[in-house]
Amino acid sequence: MPSPSGPAPSGHPSACPDAGAAADAGAYAGAPRPDGYRAVFAVPEFRFVFAAHLLSSLGVVVCEIALSVLVFRLTASPMLSALTFALGLLPYAVGGTLLSAVADRYPARRVLVGCDVLCALAAVGMVTPGTPVGVLLVLRCVIAAVAPVFAGTRAATLGEILGAGELFVLGRSVIRIVNQSAQLAGFAAGGLLLVVVSPAAVLALTAGAFLGSALLLRLGTLARPARAGARGAERGALLGASLGGGRRLLADRRVRALLLLTWLPPAFVSIPEALLVPYAGLLGTGPAGMGLLMCSMPIGAVVAESLVGSFLGPRARARLTFPMGVFAVLPSLGFAAQPSLGWAVLLLALTGTGIAYNFGVDRWFVAAVPDELLGQAMTVMQAGRMTVMGLAMGLAGVAAEYAPLRAVMPAAGVLGAVCVLAVIFEVRRTVPRPGRAAAGPVRGPAGPVSGTEK
Repeated sequence: MPSPSGPAPSGHPSACPDAGAAADAGAYAGAPRPDGYRAVFAVPEFRFVFAAHLLSSLGVVVCEIALSVLVFRLTASPMLSALTFALGLLPYAVGGTLLSAVADRYPARRVLVGCDVLCALAAVGMVTPGTPVGVLLVLRCVIAAVAPVFAGTRAATLGEILGAGELFVLGRSVIRIVNQSAQLAGFAAGGLLLVVVSPAAVLALTAGAFLGSALLLRLGTLARPARAGARGAERGALLGASLGGGRRLLADRRVRALLLLTWLPPAFVSIPEALLVPYAGLLGTGPAGMGLLMCSMPIGAVVAESLVGSFLGPRARARLTFPMGVFAVLPSLGFAAQPSLGWAVLLLALTGTGIAYNFGVDRWFVAAVPDELLGQAMTVMQAGRMTVMGLAMGLAGVAAEYAPLRAVMPAAGVLGAVCVLAVIFEVRRTVPRPGRAAAGPVRGPAGPVSGTEK
């Protein structure tokens, strides 16, 4: 895939930190270097994608809060109210497994707009008076099931909008910053809205946010065909294509190792995050302290992502990948000392900085995946990450029923460090040998570039 200033050499040089750094250094030798995030926002089409993602992300977060409150008011059941949050994670496995081929076999803009419209219709269904609680939860599952398809399709489309290399990596970084910022702003906005209006009114605003996102994507992005090699009647049924593509991806040792590297650090990081409510109760901090704890990790993530993306070049970011992947799980060791509120906030903020390891992983993953499966691969990546995080949170809750928090939270750091180091070892072992040609065309902002290696 080409860098912003020209085609990348063959052999997937970006598959390891040193090789990737060398490729990036060569790509920018004698040419103006893109001016960080400013260069990404200089692409008009990306600005529409950014605005649409901001709207839909806020819509999802606010929907979770409003629906949880609505279910609690209807049932007075804390379990069902909490289930609305769990249903935001678990259906990712269904969408990522059974629908992943959608990202490649249909035109991207049609998929993105369709997902937003479907989510808007689900939100409208939640607002409809007299909707049973069971139906409300099913509609929440619908939004969660299409989320990985939307995320995977958008991620693959960024390669066509921005090209590969530096701009693609920074574009993915912007999406992560929006995700973390939406978590902070969405919870704050949702809480304030619920003070003055009903949950149904907030859900109606959520439907409007999804429709606004669909309109931005429809008017602001180009109509591109489905990916080469992913079209035609010979593809068979959607379910078969999704399962077959997933098996093909997981059968590739390098792709499998990189998928694990994208899944495991967030899974272990989510364990202390899942236990923050009981930990705040243990400290006796009250709602204000609990809110501060829950905001700490996203704040650390936004700060680290912004600084690394703004001030470090491709070589430095690639070299940070493995150390930051391990570092992300280490601050939870500090909870063995049952830290006070201030120290706990610091530990959580440090944990959030580990998000910076994604810069290198994004580049290596795109280089390792066949072009015709890129959308499906990004869908599987997102679905797997959210599913594993949901499972980790659930297991953490079970463990906390039988062991003290000061044991469960540090145990996540120990086990996480061991697992992440093992995966890093596997990623390093699967680095393509220098000079090995890669199959498939380079994709630039306008599509495949003939006569080049991926």
